Amino acid sequence: MNTTAPSLKQIALGDMEHEIATTRRALERIPDEHLEWKPHAKSMSLAGLSTHLATLPLYGIQILASDELDFAAPMPPNPIATSRDEVLSRFDERVAGLRGHMETVEDAALLVPWTLRRGEQILLRQPRAGMLRSFFLSHMVHHRSQLGVYLRLLEVPVPSSYGPSADETPF
Repeated sequence: MNTTAPSLKQIALGDMEHEIATTRRALERIPDEHLEWKPHAKSMSLAGLSTHLATLPLYGIQILASDELDFAAPMPPNPIATSRDEVLSRFDERVAGLRGHMETVEDAALLVPWTLRRGEQILLRQPRAGMLRSFFLSHMVHHRSQLGVYLRLLEVPVPSSYGPSADETPF
């Protein structure tokens, strides 16, 4: 019996890999013919929501590669994807970059505070490990859940995530 506790990095990797795989399964269900569809006037389009999900691994990279993110600073353009294949390609590319950063990060670095700000206003400040969980992974889970609602309303089978969905069982 192994009594060695997992490292902080191992715990973070386990969480990350599970959520990434589950998110990719949901993104694979996006119907190209409904990319402009919205469930409500205040909602993002299916393409907008999917593009945002494909972008979220960049937040994980930002958390690992820098000390902060400032929403007041200019952001690089992020055009809305025009197909499921484009969404998946962007997601896979960004996940590969995130995995590269995770390979080299040390536990000590995961304990260093990281800041999310809007100019001088500090929105969040937590150790990197906490920010990976909240600002990246929980954020991804939140929007993946929204995507599940979109898929359900579009009569697209919803994949299982933490247990069976009404459309499939995880086993």
